[in-house]
Amino acid sequence: MSGAKTFEDLIVWQKAHQFVLAIYRFSELFPSKEIYSLTSQMRRAAISVAANIAEGFKKRSKADKARFMNIAQGSLEECRYYLILAQDLGYGNTTNLKAQHEEVSKLLHAYSASILNSINSIR
Repeated sequence: MSGAKTFEDLIVWQKAHQFVLAIYRFSELFPSKEIYSLTSQMRRAAISVAANIAEGFKKRSKADKARFMNIAQGSLEECRYYLILAQDLGYGNTTNLKAQHEEVSKLLHAYSASILNSINSIR
């Protein structure tokens, strides 16, 4: 499936990690009143994407791996909403973040599909 020895070797994780860093930089500019709400929620969701890719990488069963990738996909969709909300609240331009999000989404979909296909080919 992949020649990765650690989750850090996965391009999908690398791109997800870059997305987390970009979310942190972007959310630093939010109003202080958002520190315990949108700032925290957006960061938590972005971290969850990369963290679930990392955790799923070490799972032995392909079904477990697929489950963690699905959780990562859910967290990524949560991020999509927070980007819409931040844009609508006037907290900054999300164009670049949306492009990064889309890239991670495509990579994560492909990685998840490869795991699911390997499960289905065994059956």
